[in-house]
Order: sequence, then C-alpha cells, then structure tokens
Amino acid sequence: MREQFNSQLKEAMKAGDKRRVATIRMITAALKDRDIEARGAGKTISDDDILALLQKMVKSRQESAEIYEKAGREDLSTQEREEIAIISEFLPKQMSDEEVTAAIKAAMAETGAAGMKDMGKVIAALKGKYTGQMDFAKASASVKAMLAG
Repeated sequence: MREQFNSQLKEAMKAGDKRRVATIRMITAALKDRDIEARGAGKTISDDDILALLQKMVKSRQESAEIYEKAGREDLSTQEREEIAIISEFLPKQMSDEEVTAAIKAAMAETGAAGMKDMGKVIAALKGKYTGQMDFAKASASVKAMLAG
C-alpha cells in the first residue's frame, strides 16, 4: 500500500492536482506517525493497520464536514468531502447493507453465537474477514439486534 501512496503522489504532482497532493501527503504523514509509534512498541504496521488508519481519517473528515455545514462554511465542507473521496480510493470497496447482513449471519453460524455473550466472537470473526470493507460501528449494532432476537 505504501508504494501505491508514493506512485499516486507522483502522478498527482505531475498533474498539478494540489488537493490530491496535499491529501496523499497527509496520509503519508499520519502513516509515518503510526510507524514511529509502533517502532517504539517494537511492532510493525500491517496493511490492516493502514486500512484502519484510512477509515479513521475518513470518519474524522465526515464529522468535520457535518460541523462545517451546520456552521455555514460550505468551502471547508467541500474541502473535507474532496479529501474523503481521495482517501476512499485507497480503501477496499465497502459492502452493501445486504452484504453486511449476510456476512453477520454467516459469522453467527460459524461461531455458533446464541446470545449477547457471544457478540465479541461474532465481531472478531467479522473483523478477521472484512477489515476495511464495512463500518464496524454499524455492524456491531446489527449484530446486537440479531442476537437480541
């Protein structure tokens, strides 16, 4: 993934796309921060960690865009939405609601989940298979609803 960031950055620089250049540089800076933090703990960053970082960045920008819209700052809201679009290009395709529901049902069957006490097993199974492809906050609520019956 790191190579993808570098090649995309070079292309954006050649094309003169300032928003894309700034956004990709922001991603690489956040990744370097995460690398330094992991090195201090004696770990390395995996692609799953990078995906989680990108998802966190998208979520942060969505929240900021909503705040800017409420404050009447369309210019800043538009900037946040453009950054979301660029960051999202590096994420795997998000699953539809139907696909998420099917994945939850499969994970419940796979783990033999019968009640709320099994929720952690189901979420762990989903994270193992679908990291970067679904919003786990929404999925968690769906799992809870299905287990509650």
